[in-house]
Amino acid sequence: MFRKRPEGSAATVWVTVEGREVQVPAGASAAAALLLAGLAATRETAVSGAARGPYCLMGVCFECLAEIDGVPNCQSCMVTIGPGMAIRRQHGKRIATPQ
Repeated sequence: MFRKRPEGSAATVWVTVEGREVQVPAGASAAAALLLAGLAATRETAVSGAARGPYCLMGVCFECLAEIDGVPNCQSCMVTIGPGMAIRRQHGKRIATPQ
């Protein structure tokens, strides 16, 4: 469904997706990194555990929530990757953080 651009066509960045090093085009979103790593689902629903994945890719639907650099509930389609970024799928409901 998704294909990487030909090697050498643009600058790339190495990120960690689910503990695995993945090379991603510079300027791509964290959602794109998950898709390029072969993961269609970015999270599981809190109630049924159903797999959910990026849908709108423009920050409207919240289906792409993921854990980025240890922070849960990030809209992965709205986060531009950076070198060494750690991206993980989110499992279940968010964890409330004290304010």
